[in-house]
Amino acid sequence: MPHFKVHSREEALDGTVEPKLIAALADAVGTVYGEGFRRLVGVDLIGIPQHRRGIGGKPADIDAPLVTLSMREAAYHLPEVPDAPARLVAATTDAVAGVLGEAVREQVIVTITGVPDGRTGVAGAVA
Repeated sequence: MPHFKVHSREEALDGTVEPKLIAALADAVGTVYGEGFRRLVGVDLIGIPQHRRGIGGKPADIDAPLVTLSMREAAYHLPEVPDAPARLVAATTDAVAGVLGEAVREQVIVTITGVPDGRTGVAGAVA
């Protein structure tokens, strides 16, 4: 299951942004892998108060969303989905900027992580 963790300024998450960002991130995965994949996407939005985020050794006064997408490593190497990691980074960045505003685009950091086979589980069993 594709799973996003998004760390962003708490102040940016105002109750109206969350459903839009969740939908946009699911759409981002769907644009790369197909609409059927969209329903599998999980998203956790984690708000960080402004005074608790630092960049360059100082408290940050800008929103710099940190987005991590985790799913099985094999999904990044499917022959029918060429350049999946690059496409996911681009689609994810577009999704975040589309919801939080173009001003954050240059600050968005996307990390793609792959989980090896046999290292995930569902309902207590290795999946």
